[in-house]
Amino acid sequence: MWETSARLLRLLSLLQARRDWSGAELAERLEVTTRTVRRDIDRLRALGYPVHATAGTAGYRLGPGADLPPLLLDDDEAVAVAMGLRTAAGGSITGIEETSVRALAKLEQVLPSRLRHRINALQSMTVPLTNIGPTADPDTLTAIAAACRDSLRLRFDYRTHDGTSSVRTAEPHRLVHTGRRWYLVGWDVDRQDWRTYRVDRLEPRTPTGPRFTPRTPPDPELGGYTSRAVSTAAYRYQGRFTLHVSAETAAERIAPTTAALEPIDEHRCTLRAGSNSLDELAVYVAGKGFDFEVHEPPELVAHIKALAARFAAATP
Repeated sequence: MWETSARLLRLLSLLQARRDWSGAELAERLEVTTRTVRRDIDRLRALGYPVHATAGTAGYRLGPGADLPPLLLDDDEAVAVAMGLRTAAGGSITGIEETSVRALAKLEQVLPSRLRHRINALQSMTVPLTNIGPTADPDTLTAIAAACRDSLRLRFDYRTHDGTSSVRTAEPHRLVHTGRRWYLVGWDVDRQDWRTYRVDRLEPRTPTGPRFTPRTPPDPELGGYTSRAVSTAAYRYQGRFTLHVSAETAAERIAPTTAALEPIDEHRCTLRAGSNSLDELAVYVAGKGFDFEVHEPPELVAHIKALAARFAAATP
């Protein structure tokens, strides 16, 4: 009986971790036969878990039910969820603060003392800054996440930085959170290219669909891609600099929403930043306090040379 109960918990954990499983995959993970998997699936259904058979693949999917079933979390997942809820209580998602507090209270009620100690230690050493920028709607985030997960085309109203509105159709790939903003990375169907959209400027239309075959992402490291897209690509001038400092040290002063950093070696890194003003780019990089070289665009190289000569003449 104990072995069966433990296996049921393990099976439930697998079904919660991924959308679709074949019977053979589950049998391999659990080290049992597919017949045993079928019996265990029937036991979960008898306990009220809505496990659906997937058509044509001899597989299974944990579907939505009338009640929310218990989630199985390991220690690291429980700590991550608790810290995420605490952060969300004062974070960058509109209207989620009170809900996060209620969910956190339920979670912490069942946490073992060893995990509660870890979470309290992290929280006691963390000082949040008040978020004063635009916030993302939680319903919008969940709608986008579901479309990414299920490979469903997404149509939405989008407002650009200058206030212009348009209807976009995209194949959503991933949500990226920079710490201050949420972004959607997706393939723009009309423009036939990858685009990055700010979620707080986006309002999904329903229904979603049709399904699409996921494309190879524009960069395996989507965090860096998003950083370049929002800090450089959208501007008239796209500056490239070499900073004479490690990327880790530079990142302490340079936010990913203002510039993109790429390590060269232990003592140098590349900085890419964009602006519609050459003066703004020059002041930005000089104000970081690091020795640097400017490589492009040519207009920026000439402009910084002229500024350097002007500054030198001003200090005889």
